[in-house]
Amino acid sequence: MSYIDSPPPRSRLLRLYFLSLLFFTLTASEDPLAILSRFQQYLRINTAHPNPNYYEAADFILSHAKSLSLESQTLEFVKGKPLILLKWPGKHTYLPSILLNSHTDVVPAEHHKWTHPPFDAHLDHNGLIYARGSQDMKCVGLQYLEAIRKLKSDGFEPARTVYLSFVPDEEIGGHDGAEKLADSETFKKMNVGIVLDEGLASPDENYRVFYGERCPWWLVIKATGAPGHGAKLYDNTAMENLLKSIESVRRFRAAQFDLVKAGLKAEGEVISVNMVFLKAGTPSPTGFVMNLQPSEAEAGFDIRVPPTVDQASLERRIAEEWAPASRNMTFEFKQKVSVYDKFGKPSLTVTDSSNPWWALLEGAVKKANRKLGKPEIFPASTDARYFREQGLPAIGFSPMANTPILLHDHNEFLNKDEYLEGIDAYKSIIKTYASFVEHTRDGASREEL
Repeated sequence: MSYIDSPPPRSRLLRLYFLSLLFFTLTASEDPLAILSRFQQYLRINTAHPNPNYYEAADFILSHAKSLSLESQTLEFVKGKPLILLKWPGKHTYLPSILLNSHTDVVPAEHHKWTHPPFDAHLDHNGLIYARGSQDMKCVGLQYLEAIRKLKSDGFEPARTVYLSFVPDEEIGGHDGAEKLADSETFKKMNVGIVLDEGLASPDENYRVFYGERCPWWLVIKATGAPGHGAKLYDNTAMENLLKSIESVRRFRAAQFDLVKAGLKAEGEVISVNMVFLKAGTPSPTGFVMNLQPSEAEAGFDIRVPPTVDQASLERRIAEEWAPASRNMTFEFKQKVSVYDKFGKPSLTVTDSSNPWWALLEGAVKKANRKLGKPEIFPASTDARYFREQGLPAIGFSPMANTPILLHDHNEFLNKDEYLEGIDAYKSIIKTYASFVEHTRDGASREEL
């Protein structure tokens, strides 16, 4: 009897069974419906402030990490705020690693103003997935994992170690999440060479990409003066002096805004100033005392400062023009993030040939048959700033083309096809970054590697 006619050994049958099971699992996991279902599951976890369900989100991420055979650890720098760190070990552990960062929290939603409930992850007949976090930024966190799932099914093995961080609290400043991670001993041991973090949706066909971000300066200006009868006219009242400051701020804001309206600068390249509160007057049982001029008045401003401006010049403007002591005025910062990194350089990531990570990103996106737009400064703040402060290159990128910008808006949504194409973009990027061995942070040559 020939070998081919004999029954296969039991061990071979088992091996064939497990291989077929593995093939079925990988094939099923590649199915678009399964991919979208996982995205919807993540979106349905309510991680909105002020009471984000971080532990449920952490369990969800850890379960998928296990299915991908990724190493994982849960860091809890602050009790009740788990940070999930995943690791895909590279073949060359001496090479600087890649960090893919995303945040698990989302901003609150006014449920009654949504067409579909914000945590139902409703998929409509047009292929739009409505959910809080669909753009900001649960999409990116899951796209990382789905891209790795595809790479693993292709048999790809990274040369560099790839880390994924799922951090809490980005929407309230990131102080108990990414900031603590960036300052930790754990992070130092990770030997990170490049960080990818969130970007913004793009209304056109080009993906938006960010090399820096405006830093928040939350300013409170206070004016004092003698109280007086509501009918009396006299100089240097608290309200009069504060109104002079508000007008000065308004003129500055208008000049900056004009640059954007004229197309001379992008929004992220100007200093934005918005008054967010005005506090004055003497309360009464029916409202405010109408015949008494208050002795104190204050206003709050949300200022966003790009790293390209002269920080000292803006500080002088505030002290000398917006809140001069000569008008009985003082000021304080509720938050003031420096535009410089810890080495005293503007907190920006280079976007020319001197930064190989930038060229690699451009090439990887092109391989995925998509295009990058002109690099921008992010108009708001992200967790990327904590890594740039360490002197690391960090790029903001969320692959959402032909999509209206709806982060923090009612009816936030993402088209299912854009989500799926974004996975392929990350697959190309991760593969390109993780295969790169010609550069290390200390400038070692290829021969030395």
